[in-house]
Amino acid sequence: MFDLKAWAEYVVEWAAKDSYGFLTTVFLALTPLFLASAVLSWKLAKMIEAREKEQKKKQKRQENIAKAKRLKKD
Repeated sequence: MFDLKAWAEYVVEWAAKDSYGFLTTVFLALTPLFLASAVLSWKLAKMIEAREKEQKKKQKRQENIAKAKRLKKD
């Protein structure tokens, strides 16, 4: 099967012997994940902004309706 302890020892040995190669490999492996995280964060921020804008629009509409009803009663 897969020996996790032996693999971990290999990775530690590799990191100790060739630290720049190890860091480069880790950086290259993680870069797509960082990019995906940035894109998803940006999309989430845009969705939140759109939702807040829509809520403000609805609130303003409700305020205008209430104001019109008050003026109509007078």
